[in-house]
Amino acid sequence: MTIAGSDSGGGAGIQADLKTFSALGVFGCSVITAVTAQNTSAVTAVHAVPPDVVVAQIDAVFSDIDIDAVKVGMLGDPDLIGAVTDALSPFGGPIILDPVMVSKSGSRLLSEGAVSALRDRLLPKSTMVTPNVPEAAALLDTREATSDAELRAQGRRILSLGTQAVLVKGGHRAAPVCTDWLIAEDGETSFAADRIETRNTHGTGCSYSSAIAAGLAKGQCLKDAIQTAHLWLHQAISEADGLGVGGGHGPVHHFHGIWT
Repeated sequence: MTIAGSDSGGGAGIQADLKTFSALGVFGCSVITAVTAQNTSAVTAVHAVPPDVVVAQIDAVFSDIDIDAVKVGMLGDPDLIGAVTDALSPFGGPIILDPVMVSKSGSRLLSEGAVSALRDRLLPKSTMVTPNVPEAAALLDTREATSDAELRAQGRRILSLGTQAVLVKGGHRAAPVCTDWLIAEDGETSFAADRIETRNTHGTGCSYSSAIAAGLAKGQCLKDAIQTAHLWLHQAISEADGLGVGGGHGPVHHFHGIWT
């Protein structure tokens, strides 16, 4: 199940999550937290779904469908974060938290007050949180990491906030190799890939976290789920230019293994 905002352009959010689930062979359910008017160039409007309606969606899915993993994305304000945290409290399976704060086009998707609510309430309930470089800095109210060592140190600080694992993503750093770090109590593991020169990376964070959730739903351990997702996403990015969607930051090719 994905709990996230809707992207009318189809490249991120709920749409990216469901495409990812389908591409990786799991059935996806969705809980919509916000409706956005956006395309590859900008977010022009955001309409938040009331917390009680979000909770009703969660309850409706859980009451009828066996859910093996949950991915949480865009949650716009503290009230919604609290409501989702409470609604997920009976769930005993893995929860992957993607702390969505800013869209690829630069539009802010999380209010300032919501960052602390996300950090204090939902993060400790998560199996793993998946921040990129600016999101890791925002969660810790510090400057962005400029090296692998700093990024790993920030990951360890986020781990101390109560989650079981942290995947700090290094794609925002200017380096020929993009390295993500899994930080957990039993050690640190790197996942590296050569940088692909493309502007079509809309929805990478959503798709990555959803791919990890799909792996966990299929019974993979966390490291294997990340490795599978990492390889799949790298190929989805490498095939993105062939889609030719929009004039801005286009989406990755979720179905690169099915059609071109």
